[in-house]
Amino acid sequence: MKKEEKNQLKYAQQHLANERTYLAWVRTVIAIVGIGFLNTSLHFTIGVQRNSAIDMISLSLGVFAVLLGFIIIVLATVAYFNKKKQIMNDESFTPSNTSVSLVSALMIIILIFILAYFLYLES
Repeated sequence: MKKEEKNQLKYAQQHLANERTYLAWVRTVIAIVGIGFLNTSLHFTIGVQRNSAIDMISLSLGVFAVLLGFIIIVLATVAYFNKKKQIMNDESFTPSNTSVSLVSALMIIILIFILAYFLYLES
């Protein structure tokens, strides 16, 4: 049995955890894009109020949600393969601080869009 195959069997738990983490990011992307799509489609199909500022915020929220989903899936895929390589090479664990910070900052921007949408909607 090759060293690579031994490592894979020895670290099966870590590989499975890495896959679960990746799938959690995929579910997060589906939720974020879904929320953006739902907000935009509901706003333009059953929105009672027509206001160019609210329309622009809603459209921006939908587009930004898709862009955020794209960024997250790319970061998650890169992180998955990096962790897989670290496991295979028996390297020490390095957390994804930069990716987590970037995704958190982008999520704050989405929350600001949602807050602006509700504030404009009420006025």
